[in-house]
Amino acid sequence: MARRRPPPHRDGMTSSAASFLPGLVLSRALYEEAVRPLLDDAFPGLRHTAARIGAGSEVLGFDTPRSADHEWGPRLELFLTPRDRARHGAAIRRMLAERLPKEVRGWPTHFEESGDPRDPVGRMSLSGGPVNHRVDVHDLDSWLTERLGLTQDAARRPDVRQWLALPQQRLAETTGGAVFHDGLGTLGPVREALAWYPDQVWRYVLACQWQRLAQEEAFVGRCAETGDDLGAAVVAARLVRELMRLCLLLERRYAPYAKWLGAAFARLPVAGTLTPVLRGVLGAADQPGREAALCTAYGMVAALHNATGLTPPLDPACRPYHGRPFAVLRADRFARALEETVTDPWLRALPPVGAVDQWADSTDLLRYPHAVHAASLAAGRALADDAGETGTSGDPPPHRR
Repeated sequence: MARRRPPPHRDGMTSSAASFLPGLVLSRALYEEAVRPLLDDAFPGLRHTAARIGAGSEVLGFDTPRSADHEWGPRLELFLTPRDRARHGAAIRRMLAERLPKEVRGWPTHFEESGDPRDPVGRMSLSGGPVNHRVDVHDLDSWLTERLGLTQDAARRPDVRQWLALPQQRLAETTGGAVFHDGLGTLGPVREALAWYPDQVWRYVLACQWQRLAQEEAFVGRCAETGDDLGAAVVAARLVRELMRLCLLLERRYAPYAKWLGAAFARLPVAGTLTPVLRGVLGAADQPGREAALCTAYGMVAALHNATGLTPPLDPACRPYHGRPFAVLRADRFARALEETVTDPWLRALPPVGAVDQWADSTDLLRYPHAVHAASLAAGRALADDAGETGTSGDPPPHRR
């Protein structure tokens, strides 16, 4: 018999962290032990897909006991055909509210709404009546359109422009988590199609990530030279962030947003040796120490790049920045080498600006997919206009590098 967990305290934390269950384990139990038997009884033969994907730390595997303080617990995404959702969606929600067990593996299935518009979240609590559950009923097209701005057909075959308008966090949430049952046979192909960038998009995004390093790598020394040690430290910290995101790209892992970036990086094979070096950059007491640690980090990430075989090997050693006494990698060398391998005409048309979350990191923007797609397309056209190369179709012609 499963060990029961004490109910949450008012602050959402448990009285025994040892009884914590990963959210994906809890969601699977919710489906297999409660939801599926009830669906089979009340709606026999109804085809459906059940998964835990989308928003939530558990989807990326980063949940901890702290996660239980809001919108964490027995949760599930239930997908029906559009017709079945229209016919049965409301009835399924009502049936589950009345018949779901009050707890699954000792965790309440009822979520008490905060009632505070400034903090509109639900927190697990026991209920004597119907449960306000978190089994959300969707059709896949509507869910994908809301999350990614793509229909199901488009999500199975995104073109290069659509790929560049998809934030990595949203891609991670769509391809992460777990599918417990794919009776519709539709979610699996979408997740497979979005599992990673196509080769040409990957090369372009990688080139743009190297270019982000090239933009600022000389600023660390220049800030320090002017006596602005705080500015030098801030730029160095930005470079550490970009190196971490670059490592994730090289290892074919979508980068999550800031809260989970370090946790995602820690799972990479290189993290064991690179993390102490990056800590050395952040903790350096002076510019010589900061520069030395950055050069070590650059060399390690350059070696990762060379190991991919995407370009001919490049010298990983640091060198002076033109005539100035600042040691840098000259990351633009890596960007240019990757650009030379991009053969897709539309991608070759673009300057090395990258995917949307390489030039926009506002969470409040990236959560609105239609705005993101519009901004991404407009940015591409505006960049071509600035170069005076926009064709009559409005699509940018090949960019002269």
